[in-house]
Amino acid sequence: MRLGLLGGGGFRVPLVYGALLHDTHEGRVEEVVLYDTDAGRLAAIERTLAQLADETRPGLPAPTVVTTTSLDEALDGVDFVFSAIRVGGLAGRTCDERVALDLGVLGQETTGPGGLAYGLRTIPVALDVAHRVARRSPNAWFINFTNPAGMITQAMRLVLGDRVIGICDSPIGLGRRAARALGVDPGTADLAYLGLNHLGWLKGLSSDGINVLPELIADTELLHGFEEGRLFGAEWIQTIDALPNEYLYYYYFTRDALAAIKGSPQTRGEFLLDQQEAFYRAVAADPNSALALWRRTRAEREATYMAESRGPDEARDQPDLDGGGYEGVALSIMRAIMRGEQARLILNVANGTTIPGLAPGAVVEVPCVVDAGGPRPLPSIGLDGHMYALVQAMKTVEGLTISAALEGSERLAVEAFALHPLVDSVTVARQLLAGYRARIPSVDAVFRQ
Repeated sequence: MRLGLLGGGGFRVPLVYGALLHDTHEGRVEEVVLYDTDAGRLAAIERTLAQLADETRPGLPAPTVVTTTSLDEALDGVDFVFSAIRVGGLAGRTCDERVALDLGVLGQETTGPGGLAYGLRTIPVALDVAHRVARRSPNAWFINFTNPAGMITQAMRLVLGDRVIGICDSPIGLGRRAARALGVDPGTADLAYLGLNHLGWLKGLSSDGINVLPELIADTELLHGFEEGRLFGAEWIQTIDALPNEYLYYYYFTRDALAAIKGSPQTRGEFLLDQQEAFYRAVAADPNSALALWRRTRAEREATYMAESRGPDEARDQPDLDGGGYEGVALSIMRAIMRGEQARLILNVANGTTIPGLAPGAVVEVPCVVDAGGPRPLPSIGLDGHMYALVQAMKTVEGLTISAALEGSERLAVEAFALHPLVDSVTVARQLLAGYRARIPSVDAVFRQ
């Protein structure tokens, strides 16, 4: 099996390759083609992967790694494509954050106006990729991790239909933490999760056919024992009677998040830009230490994740520092489709009738059964009033953003910004679009078609 990995010079690629190294079944991935526009980053990651393979499978066969700066070469003859591209790079992300913060609006790369700017410049590139996949490997399945994952997956469905699947590690992490808090094996827990990418709620957690989530929600002490419980507080969790995805902090505690981010010396994007540039420089200077440098950098990255939501002396729990998750989802999808090994996963797929009132083609993040025919959403338990209203609002905003990118329409882009729940003025919406166009060439190019 041949896997094309887009964004192959990206920092998290070793997580995907590490998962492949532990797959010893027949029909496993035998060749990984890493595609990136930056040959230097590709070389650093290639060296990291080689050292990881030597450590994990010494003297044993490992998936062959091929690097290329040719997108078509990366797509030829592949069975699966895994995409984690970042249009505009981390420099673009810093602008996503700063343009919004300068206008007194939340600056975050996927939640808020920063996510819309990211989506606007990514959609044309993602659609070009989709068309190339359709031409060069029409039977390939496309696994999308490019953010904003739900929006990009929905746009790519216009070309690839059901063969594109969006993934994220946030729901998995939430489910695992909730299960551990209850003393339930995360591997056997059945999760009733519903919403959109970075905007969903855990509404049930069953063990041996019994929903035990109400026990967790009712127990203040248990809630304080894991990340989301501390993040949202027992009182709010008990008020909404569900466990929110961590990214809902930006909606439920907007002022708190905004104050914390503005009070920090760097935004998350600025931190990652400095950190990753240092990593790639260090590997170029000392290639033999690539894996050790990667691990040290990753540990620092995970420790500072969503730092604005925690107190100055509050550290992340060790299982959360270990990170990962999405690479296991990607591997499970490939196994299920290629080997017929049925899997239950939380994925970004077409709604169908899962959430009544949303269009059948709207991409939602829900539990699915995956087999040789691909993913199928499972019946949902429904969304409560404010949850449904927020999902509807964001699907409207995502649809407008996709249309704005396809048509090069400033009017639709302003409408998308203005209707976003975290933007409080049409005037600010216009200023946001103007600011992003001035600071990010790939956003401006959308409107110069």
